[in-house]
Amino acid sequence: MNIDGYYSTRKNVFERIQDASVATKLLMSLMMACLTGIMAQIIIPLPWTPVPITAQTFAVLCSGLFLGKKYGCLSQILYIVLGIAFIPWFGGMTGGLEVFLGSTGGFLIGFVIASYFIGLITEKYADARNFKKMALTIGIANFALIYIPGLAGLALFLSMQGTPFGIVDLLMMGLVPFIAGDIVKILGAASVSKVFLPKD
Repeated sequence: MNIDGYYSTRKNVFERIQDASVATKLLMSLMMACLTGIMAQIIIPLPWTPVPITAQTFAVLCSGLFLGKKYGCLSQILYIVLGIAFIPWFGGMTGGLEVFLGSTGGFLIGFVIASYFIGLITEKYADARNFKKMALTIGIANFALIYIPGLAGLALFLSMQGTPFGIVDLLMMGLVPFIAGDIVKILGAASVSKVFLPKD
């Protein structure tokens, strides 16, 4: 396939996803929720924090890229609702309301917000689909929209557990150990954007 054929195919696939029926988009949202659940099982527990390293954030970031703000956001809502209801696909094959109300509940809320934000930018600004601008967009989604509610939820959880902590403790448990891996995921998702999303 020559370069013009590649660009044409990329644009056609993107437009077909955007123009798909509601039923098809719902199915794609469910599939993305499943991918998020699968990647949540790639897990590295850390001894000093109840928040583990997982690969699921990559799926969260890509959900907005491919499905847009509405259905990307929906995919993460489905991930949370089904995980609470009956599918043990949160990190470490866990599930139930207690996980949502636990140390990682704020991060789960952040997944929904981040997916919506990335989808909004992807849909509204075609010129933002290049590597640098998308890396910045995804970086904001990751480090602001996921970590702010995530750290707030972790702080609430620790307070309810009666665990003493300061801001440094909170950052060491909920942010610092994840920065390097998150940068890799951000660059990976931005690369996905560069390869698969049309620029016009």
